[in-house]
Amino acid sequence: MTMRSSRPDFFWFAALCDDDTTNLGNTDASILSSYDHCAAIVAEAASQGFDGVLLPSGYALGIDAVAFAAAVARDVEGIDLLVAIRVGEMWNPQLVRQLATLDQLSNSRLRINIISSDLPGKTESGAIRYGRTAETMEQLRRGFGGETLSVDGVPLSPPRIVTATKRTPPLYFGGLSPEARSVAAGGADVYLMWPDTEEEVTSIISDLTARAAAVDRELSFGYRVHVIVRESEEEAVAAAGALIAGLDDETGSAIRSKSLDATSVGVARQQSLRSDADETGFVEPNLWTGIGRARSGCGAAIVGNPDQVEAKLRRYLDLGISSFILSGYPHREEARRFGELVLPRFA
Repeated sequence: MTMRSSRPDFFWFAALCDDDTTNLGNTDASILSSYDHCAAIVAEAASQGFDGVLLPSGYALGIDAVAFAAAVARDVEGIDLLVAIRVGEMWNPQLVRQLATLDQLSNSRLRINIISSDLPGKTESGAIRYGRTAETMEQLRRGFGGETLSVDGVPLSPPRIVTATKRTPPLYFGGLSPEARSVAAGGADVYLMWPDTEEEVTSIISDLTARAAAVDRELSFGYRVHVIVRESEEEAVAAAGALIAGLDDETGSAIRSKSLDATSVGVARQQSLRSDADETGFVEPNLWTGIGRARSGCGAAIVGNPDQVEAKLRRYLDLGISSFILSGYPHREEARRFGELVLPRFA
């Protein structure tokens, strides 16, 4: 599948996992995940002209991504829903029916973010986890098209409920390990990466492009990153500092260790970025790693004035990125800033 090339996709982030805040490390009870709060973020993103929103999946925190998507699909129109699912949490035939129903409820605005982390209480090898992920991707494609599914070699009747078009919504998937890269090349539509240096982004895109070509496929590339944009660079850097002003290392470490992917290759790379950063947290111009002190996974932000943020995004476009999945704190307010200060430049 080839994604739209005339303009990059811009997605925002609906903070479903109790991860909205004004100060990292501190819980703000007034903006804990709820339908009303997260739906307001989606509505803000839609009003600002974002193409879609990522609806993340957490195990212990926040609200369920699929249930939320089913409700917000009818309340907020004109924006795609990138719904995160954790492979292994649900029997694949039921997952097909659940997501096909969601596709119909949203009038085919569904996109799917495949997550292959460990499940609670389990630690499995990459071969097992990613083998299950590849199988799930294949089952989704078969089921959405109304084809026969099988479980443990036993064929099942084709599902009656399929996507509105009988096509598979775009599958987003990422991971840095060799197993993850192989699965992405063979089954994903969009390879979704976390923040990294421009040099490393170039290397990742080159590697995944070659892996996909070896199995006669093409990939598009998405970039998941936070953003802090202000009228001036000084204001943006100050806002970044204020976000972590009350954070101590012990609290940050405790937050990161709770994640189910805390020991993954991708998370290790985010930690390495922080180690390589200068004393202010910048690992290269306008890429600030301070957010990763209190967040597992996506741990860096593009920080700067509108000209700087636009220039950074355009450099990623030149490298081969075609989709941006952005977020910022607090999420509704930062969506408005980005929508007003930067997004019109990409019209």
